[in-house]
Amino acid sequence: MSKICQITGSRPSTGNTRSHAMNAGKRRYIPNLVVKKVKNPLTGKVEKMRITARALRSLDKKMC
Repeated sequence: MSKICQITGSRPSTGNTRSHAMNAGKRRYIPNLVVKKVKNPLTGKVEKMRITARALRSLDKKMC
């Protein structure tokens, strides 16, 4: 299953993990994905979506 937000398109990024001696090692930064049931305003049907917690907060803000 892909780790991509279906609303914002956020995907894993790469970077370095650094020790105290500043040795670099590769790592992935994975977005905070949540599976949520969201009502589609166009069709009126409820769909399961994988969205980031940040996008979920934005959805809650726009729904109120």
